[in-house]
Amino acid sequence: MLTGKHILLIIGGGIAAFKSLDLIRRLRERGATVTPVLTKAGEEFVTPLSVSALAGRKVYRDLFDLTDEAEMGHIQLSRVADLAVVAPATADLMAKMTSGAANDLASTLLLATDTPVLIAPAMNVRMWQHPATQRNLTVLKADGVTVVGPNDGDMACGEFGPGRMAEPLEIVAAIQAHLAAGPLAGKRILVTSGPTHEPIDPVRYIANRSSGAQGTAIARALSASGATVIFVTGPADVPPPEGVEVLRVQTAQEMLDTVMGALPVDAGVFTAAVADWRVAEASDRKLKKTKDGLPSLEFAENPDILQQVAQMKKGRPELVVGFAAETNDVIENATAKRQRKGCDWIVANDVSTASGVMGGTDNTVVVIDSKGAENWPKMAKAEVARRLAARITRALV
Repeated sequence: MLTGKHILLIIGGGIAAFKSLDLIRRLRERGATVTPVLTKAGEEFVTPLSVSALAGRKVYRDLFDLTDEAEMGHIQLSRVADLAVVAPATADLMAKMTSGAANDLASTLLLATDTPVLIAPAMNVRMWQHPATQRNLTVLKADGVTVVGPNDGDMACGEFGPGRMAEPLEIVAAIQAHLAAGPLAGKRILVTSGPTHEPIDPVRYIANRSSGAQGTAIARALSASGATVIFVTGPADVPPPEGVEVLRVQTAQEMLDTVMGALPVDAGVFTAAVADWRVAEASDRKLKKTKDGLPSLEFAENPDILQQVAQMKKGRPELVVGFAAETNDVIENATAKRQRKGCDWIVANDVSTASGVMGGTDNTVVVIDSKGAENWPKMAKAEVARRLAARITRALV
């Protein structure tokens, strides 16, 4: 619940602004007070009257409104909230935040505020993928801004891809997680999850058998403990949790690049089942059967994400947790892996066919650190996640 919490909601100019109306309603249902700020561009998509009616409060629009300055100056307005939320956060607003521009009420409030800021980006897929926007995103994250979304989907412009604003309930979950008085509040934790798909040709790929269930459960447990979670996921069967920043990838190289772009973090939990190898030269056409026999595939080794992060000379997370999926000699192999990779802990499990772990709901793990091995009994993956989150909390707090 958000009872007693005060949200400053800045509504940017994009078609996704219509979702801000539902967001206001959802926040107020949970007991939050919402002070809306509507940009000039935002007024092209939603009216001040509709925003005010749902918020039950005055809508602030003009930097140079003398009445507003007499009642509550823009500096005070920027500081009375528990959280400033920008939804939708357009490419223009993100650029203003990055550069420190202050030429309207919204950008001035964001520059003057000393409260945390959460943004829900929304824009055309090409705008989102443009190097300028991605540079701005990196800067904002480094400045401590929390990001939720964007999601993949159909655009109002007719294109498809990342750029859709997160759904109102996703934003609400992110707000609740951010404002939760959990023990990990203020900590940024990166979690990788799911498999990677390494293309052979446009229709075939190499992958590991990972549903992403354990990674999703861990991200959810860490978020529930108050952490800001960056969730880097391959094409998993299990959907990502709400209330975390979701970054989707396909290949090991994409996952490495995304992980490095998400740093710095306080801890990294690497549950993803990254493919060890890829085809050195994937075909851009479907490989066909021929009378000459089977095609010849040359393999190359994928980057070792866990090792690269664990052995960073500068900017290494305080805690690096790896996962080891083993089919035999679990403790021996996982202990050797921890030493080889240089991570702090290894969470090892038996993924042989008889164990039923891959795709199942339960897990049996061994947590290995510098002091030895700690065997956990068989339990639901959600309970494994909660116990691991508690262990991480003790290490970080």
